[in-house]
Amino acid sequence: MLEYLVKQPPAPPSNDKRWKLVNAAMRRHGFETHALIETLHAVQDAFGYLDDEALRYVATALCLPMSQVYGVATFYHYFTLKPQGRHTCVLCTGTACYIKGGPAILAAVEREYGVRPGETTEDGAISLLSARCLGSCGLAPAAVFDGEVAGKLDEQSALAHLGKWGSHDAE
Repeated sequence: MLEYLVKQPPAPPSNDKRWKLVNAAMRRHGFETHALIETLHAVQDAFGYLDDEALRYVATALCLPMSQVYGVATFYHYFTLKPQGRHTCVLCTGTACYIKGGPAILAAVEREYGVRPGETTEDGAISLLSARCLGSCGLAPAAVFDGEVAGKLDEQSALAHLGKWGSHDAE
């Protein structure tokens, strides 16, 4: 009679129920190392970002070196190691957007909100990101505001989009 060993994950870092979702993602893949990206997605979906504690837990649960887990988390732009704001602005820095004024829009947002790409405003309202291409070159310069693509932007229209979020006051 064959006995199957079922790998059990280590105890989660806290009693937070969201760890059950992460463990379920790892269990679906038998806690195999190839489940790393799927597991990191589960952690980020559950918690909003990947902190050191989560990365260490995933590394232990999947029997991977921390360096590999951190390497994957920092290689893919989808993953973030910092809490994100309530709203997200992704500015395109691709060739078409660059030529049609993208750098001026980025500079205006940086000036107005005091953040650079990859940062979140101090009040936690807006996370500013940049992307090499949004695939909306016909709309250049373009940005994605909370998942919605906006095109043919200029400095004023981009700041107007951001201003709707009331980023300088708590929501």
